[in-house]
Amino acid sequence: MTSKGNIEDRLAVRELLEQYADGVCQRDPDIWGDTWAEDSEWNMPHIPGMEKTVGRENIVKGWLEAMKLFPFVHMVATPGRLRFEGDTCYARTYTSEVAEMQDGEVIRPRGQYDDIIVKERGEWRFKQRSFKVLHGE
Repeated sequence: MTSKGNIEDRLAVRELLEQYADGVCQRDPDIWGDTWAEDSEWNMPHIPGMEKTVGRENIVKGWLEAMKLFPFVHMVATPGRLRFEGDTCYARTYTSEVAEMQDGEVIRPRGQYDDIIVKERGEWRFKQRSFKVLHGE
């Protein structure tokens, strides 16, 4: 078994990953932003200016700006490994996206997030997400 933790927490973290992808597909900052802890960190080293963004408010602002580049985005997120230590989950998450750029070019990047997910007030939220491109743009 690649995931260790009680079934309720494992399911809740999987639902968090689904909510994140749903927020991207729906282009909804409330759905997407609600996946982040207040004092979270988002690391996107392949995007100039987004190498390290700290704080949920700043993360959502950066995401809204980035989404302007894509008239269409569809994202799927799949957990690869979940390891729980109390109220912290260390996860590896794989992403598959199809996106249309402003100029009409279609890209299909595949990536990996290394995640630290924490339970805040009974809800699982991303504390840190660090992305790396595995294939594509």
